[in-house]
Amino acid sequence: MIFIKKYGASASLVLLFIIAWELGARIVNLGFILPTPTDVLRKLWELKEPLFLEHLPATLLIIGIGLMLSIVCGVGLAVWMSVNRTVEKTFYPLMISSQTIPIIALAPIFVLWFGYSIWSKVVVTVLITFFPITVNTYDGLKATSKEYRELLLTMGASKKDLFFKLQVPGSAPHFFSGLKVAVTMSVIGAAIGEWIGAQAGLGYFSRRMMTQFDGAGVFAPIIILSAVGILLFVSVSLLEKRTLKWRKSE
Repeated sequence: MIFIKKYGASASLVLLFIIAWELGARIVNLGFILPTPTDVLRKLWELKEPLFLEHLPATLLIIGIGLMLSIVCGVGLAVWMSVNRTVEKTFYPLMISSQTIPIIALAPIFVLWFGYSIWSKVVVTVLITFFPITVNTYDGLKATSKEYRELLLTMGASKKDLFFKLQVPGSAPHFFSGLKVAVTMSVIGAAIGEWIGAQAGLGYFSRRMMTQFDGAGVFAPIIILSAVGILLFVSVSLLEKRTLKWRKSE
């Protein structure tokens, strides 16, 4: 009952969309352009072994490495900018400028630099996921309450105490907000990298199916990518609730 109350409207909208898609695709009857959802599910079942045993692990590896690098480097840079005004003035404008460059235009350059290895796809993923993690964490570190800061200072707190007892807990919700954006974007980054140049992966498989004019084959890995993004988002949300139990008490 709780699930129906919370997600009933969204589930109903998705169901209506799938029904409309099924009926519209049957009327158009151009499977190589617009396959029906049942055709996509059938193709997904037929190709389950190469998709789930070969291409899905390759994509998950790219996502995992990209997210790990973004978290480590993004949080590190956010902390550095929060304690050093010069670093903030140097790197913050560069991060903003980097978001104006279309990643799809840079992906072929990374293929030239790194070849068809995993690192060309990892770099694309990092570029997409680095920004939300860094900016949200930095905003959280800078948004700590002045009243709490002054209170801790009057109690003899050191800079180390202020950082670990005030800034880190205060910035945690911001970090998780950025991470929830980053995990969904990481799927897009990995798919873009694989689409441009790869030898395995769900994005690569979708592009290969497109060259064969197999509409259902193009959509099948996209369904898996969408499911991966949803599972990653839900996982981060559950981790946030478990880690930040004090927010419920507030």
